[in-house]
Amino acid sequence: MEDKKNIHELIKEKILKEEKELGLWKQIKEDFSVPKLNDPALDSSFELFFNYPGVWAIINHRIANRLYNKGWVKLSRAIVGIGSLFTKTDIHPAATIGRRVFIDHAIGVVIGATAIIEEDVLIYQGVTLGGVSLDRGKRHPTIRANSVIGSGAKVLGNLVIGKNSKIGANSVVICDVPKNSTAVGVPAKIIKREDKNGRLNHSDLPDINKEMFEYLLKRVALLEHHMDSCKDVDLEKEENELENIYTKFIKAMNSIEKK
Repeated sequence: MEDKKNIHELIKEKILKEEKELGLWKQIKEDFSVPKLNDPALDSSFELFFNYPGVWAIINHRIANRLYNKGWVKLSRAIVGIGSLFTKTDIHPAATIGRRVFIDHAIGVVIGATAIIEEDVLIYQGVTLGGVSLDRGKRHPTIRANSVIGSGAKVLGNLVIGKNSKIGANSVVICDVPKNSTAVGVPAKIIKREDKNGRLNHSDLPDINKEMFEYLLKRVALLEHHMDSCKDVDLEKEENELENIYTKFIKAMNSIEKK
């Protein structure tokens, strides 16, 4: 637990140091350049002012966070409240967000007070980086560099999403995710490990429920065939097919170990 606490503190200190060295206006300028790298739908810089609430949500947070860290708590909360009316996001001013973080579409994104997000993280709409306790300590996730959080995903609690990891859409993450991994499902399970270079392909994720239902339906059919003496069924062949389906399901359900 102590090592994990130190990791959070070290990442936060690194982010705050980079903010101080870069300065607010240079960081805001950098934020405006991020959509060009992450959104092929962007045709001109003019669109950034009217069609990218995620950019404005980050910029609004940059200002509020600096005020919050200097003790202007009420003012920072007011700035966040006004900004949320326009961006439809809820980012606590105490949250620590690194460089070149991009929130695509942004609508419905919630980021808690003790959340820490490292550089070059991509977050889609409807994501929640939330807490599961009422303790005043670290209770929100830490997202390491180059990670992708799919739309509608819920990352809950004081956990760590490792570097270069991907969280599938609508997944619910309640345990640490190792670096270079892909996690999907409710609760989220690891489906890929050491996948360093691949980008998150939302259409290329396994359907765990489908695997389970396929197995159950096949098992019921096999039992019905076995009970029906009028049908000549190759039970060995059926069992082999069923075993293959079950193996695929178990592979898809490879769970994250709680620490």
